[in-house]
Amino acid sequence: MLEKFEFRTIRISEAKQAADIEQICFPPNEACSEKHMTDRVEAASDLFLVAVDKENGKIAGFLNGIATNECAFRDEFFTDASLHQPDGNNVMLLGLDVLPEYRKQGLAHEIVFQYSRRESDKGRKMLILTCLENKVTFYEKMGFTDRGLSGSTWGNEEWHEMTYNL
Repeated sequence: MLEKFEFRTIRISEAKQAADIEQICFPPNEACSEKHMTDRVEAASDLFLVAVDKENGKIAGFLNGIATNECAFRDEFFTDASLHQPDGNNVMLLGLDVLPEYRKQGLAHEIVFQYSRRESDKGRKMLILTCLENKVTFYEKMGFTDRGLSGSTWGNEEWHEMTYNL
């Protein structure tokens, strides 16, 4: 994986590319808008981890979040980058995106692994995300624990809240 991809923090100039990838990876009611993605990159670029294909320079996938001391996910994290607390103990994961042509190769797992290791090294305590029921097993295989249904109703969906202790 490390031979094929460079794992690094996103660049401000890549915010639109990240938003375009988000539109491919999520349905319209769930995808982050270009404005909100740009706000996230500007507020918390250090909480983005992109996997760049070394062969063509294209972002193949990424994981992003914002730091907080809160312990429960709420919908405002998706739309209000000002909630980012740089010294927060926890990271609310806002999206794991992998382009279709890079799926089923272990890239999502590698991004989460690299991200969790990096945030643990920074002293963070927990990663928290929400996912649809059909993705619970996917995240459990990466070490996340299902807390059950979340209070989040983002995109008019029913979400599971999952945590990963660092």
